[in-house]
Amino acid sequence: MIGLKHANDFWTWAGTIISIIISFYVMIMAGRKLPVGTVYAVFVGLGTAGTVFSEILFFGEPFKLEKALLILLLLAGVIGLKLVTKCRKGMKLNGVDFFNLSRFVRNDWCCNDK
Repeated sequence: MIGLKHANDFWTWAGTIISIIISFYVMIMAGRKLPVGTVYAVFVGLGTAGTVFSEILFFGEPFKLEKALLILLLLAGVIGLKLVTKCRKGMKLNGVDFFNLSRFVRNDWCCNDK
């Protein structure tokens, strides 16, 4: 969504529109496998963090420690939601498991195609 603010020619608008379409497609596909509330929280949380860090890295927004700490708190909440969300059978989307964090946590928390 940062592209909406900074797009000023055909190519930046095209990139912005393609990025929005891809992100909504992934969100819709995730909503088929996970609870909608969790999907939305992850979508918004990661989008917020990505926007803030992109503004700092690419557009000269000043870095503020408070902002970074709040983003980390937001990401901790998103990861926490994912960890307590019960899986549904068939977590893989087109053969890719976008949401498998099992290498970081217990092996029995998530459904696998076994």
